[in-house]
Amino acid sequence: MAEMGSKGVTAGKIASNVQKKLTRAQEKVLQKLGKADETKDEQFEQCVQNFNKQLTEGTRLQKDLRTYLASVKAMHEASKKLNECLQEVYEPDWPGRDEASKIAENNDLLWMDYHQKLVDQALLTMDTYLGQFPDIKSRIAKRGRKLVDYDSARHHYESLQTAKKKDEAKIAKAEEELIKAQKVFEEMNVDLQEELPSLWNSRVGFYVNTFQSIAGLEENFHKEMSKLNQNLNDVLISLEKQHGSNTFTVKAQPSDNVPAKGNKSPSPPPDGSPAATPEIRVNHEPEPAGAATPGATLPKSPSQLRKGPPVPPPPKHTPSKEVKQEQILSLFDDTFVPEISVTTPSQPAEASEAAGAQEPGETTTSEAASSSLPAVVVETFSATVNGTVESGSGAGRLDLPPGFMFKVQAQHDYTATDTDELQLKAGDVVLVIPFQNPEEQDEGWLMGVKESDWNQHKELEKCRGVFPENFTERVQ
Repeated sequence: MAEMGSKGVTAGKIASNVQKKLTRAQEKVLQKLGKADETKDEQFEQCVQNFNKQLTEGTRLQKDLRTYLASVKAMHEASKKLNECLQEVYEPDWPGRDEASKIAENNDLLWMDYHQKLVDQALLTMDTYLGQFPDIKSRIAKRGRKLVDYDSARHHYESLQTAKKKDEAKIAKAEEELIKAQKVFEEMNVDLQEELPSLWNSRVGFYVNTFQSIAGLEENFHKEMSKLNQNLNDVLISLEKQHGSNTFTVKAQPSDNVPAKGNKSPSPPPDGSPAATPEIRVNHEPEPAGAATPGATLPKSPSQLRKGPPVPPPPKHTPSKEVKQEQILSLFDDTFVPEISVTTPSQPAEASEAAGAQEPGETTTSEAASSSLPAVVVETFSATVNGTVESGSGAGRLDLPPGFMFKVQAQHDYTATDTDELQLKAGDVVLVIPFQNPEEQDEGWLMGVKESDWNQHKELEKCRGVFPENFTERVQ
């Protein structure tokens, strides 16, 4: 019998709950349709909005703090492996081995202590703070349901009172249910009206405490870590002093290894060529002791020098332009009066022919070169065109491009890697002209037009281009 009674009570509760849900659903539909008024509390709704915002912010802070802790743990592991590597490479006979090992142990302990304190003073506090939100959230939802029950009971009581045929018994029962629903709702409402504003205001103190804890722990961690790093630095300095002769010098990346102008890298001239000369050192630094003998290194292609800071190209064997230092005489020596023979436009044609017998671009000196005094080198760039002697600049010549300066001959093949470059074959003669914009000229590159193209087209815009100087040799 007791079992039957228990089943009856259970069935009655289920039926009651189902009836409540149906009544609430019906009331909500009527309220949305505007057929039933709804009890509203704007102040409480504002509290609910603040609650939801506070929950969102707290959840995000918790997530970011967990990410931060994961990063600290990852850094701990990385630091531990790095110290293990140092201990492995630190040889037993080196000074400071025990100190380095002790520093590594303290480093590991410091990371562990930092992580644990972050968990205790920040993450656990955060979990406690957020732990109160689920209960309050469920109570807010329950209050909403009780408010619907109250409105439903109120509407039912009002409808019975306004009915044409009044049933006092039903009215009395409805009034009793209304009072009961109102009491339940108001109890929950009053409690939440007090708790929500208090919870909202508590966020300020919580944020302050959380971030103060994080900042303080991190500050102390870095102070202690700085001391360990200083100790490790002192150990390594003592090691360096003992093995000073084995110092490793960090050298800057040479700029000629930087690909330039679309990563162009023309192949350097082959070994044994005139252009295979020692590379000029950057910033005119003196050659180090024990350097390789001249000719041991290949010249770098100028296309590798077209991004700054550019490096001058290797020197070329150009007899007409290279003058040894010991051959140059101080012009301030009053006791020296050299005899100089220079071809000038006023000389007879025979003198011009005699001068033309020399190689173009060679210097002309007097017979005094055989005396005890060295000769002064004087460059001459005279040429005869249609019987008229012209200057070496080539300005005004009818058979040469405007601004012509001198001729060069390709000593090696060069494959152009851009539209503004010349394609050269060994033996090609190039007429060198100045750049239209001098600022566009890169070290080691010249502007010119192949003599064959100029003789055929006479059009600079179509034929001119840049080429690496150390792939050529000056001939005029």
